[in-house]
Amino acid sequence: MNRHSRHDIRLIRRRSICAAAVIAMSLAFWSTPRLAAEQAVPAEKNPPGDIPDSQVFIDYVSPKGFALKVPEGWARTDFASGVSFVDKLDGVVATVAQADAAPTVDGVKATYIPDFEKMERAVKIGSVKQVKLPAGAAIRIVYTSNSEPNQVTNKQVRLENERYLYFKDGKLVTLELYAPKGADNVDQWQLMSKSFKWK
Repeated sequence: MNRHSRHDIRLIRRRSICAAAVIAMSLAFWSTPRLAAEQAVPAEKNPPGDIPDSQVFIDYVSPKGFALKVPEGWARTDFASGVSFVDKLDGVVATVAQADAAPTVDGVKATYIPDFEKMERAVKIGSVKQVKLPAGAAIRIVYTSNSEPNQVTNKQVRLENERYLYFKDGKLVTLELYAPKGADNVDQWQLMSKSFKWK
């Protein structure tokens, strides 16, 4: 499978962005009930996707007013609302939108999650919490989902995801980290989420 194919589809879904209540969110222009009704595929017994302990991280500075550390050597794609860094089934996506107010846990659960579950594949929410990070308070959404089908084999992989919502001065940055479920990326994901800063 082309290393970008799964992610390119995910990026297209996020390009149309609007504010809903206290949170801006990405909307999929092709969202259908089929995605919401899709069954979760089993997780791999020996999942790929571990980011090596030896992985080097470099500073990425966005012209949209933020910066964070990202894995060196991952394929970068710039698009209208943000940027992505992808290596096979692992990815880092950062998008920017305007919002009237900072997101809250209750607001995310009431307005963001229901639409989010419809636009992604077989989403299962693990937790929605406010976390304290060096850049300030943020909302962290932990969930699992199915990957896009492989274009050749039609095979899907169960993914684990962490999505962070950072807000400042009317700007909302969504940072998404994903990898095959069971991959051990806890330390690397913490490094990236904590490295986020406003410019």
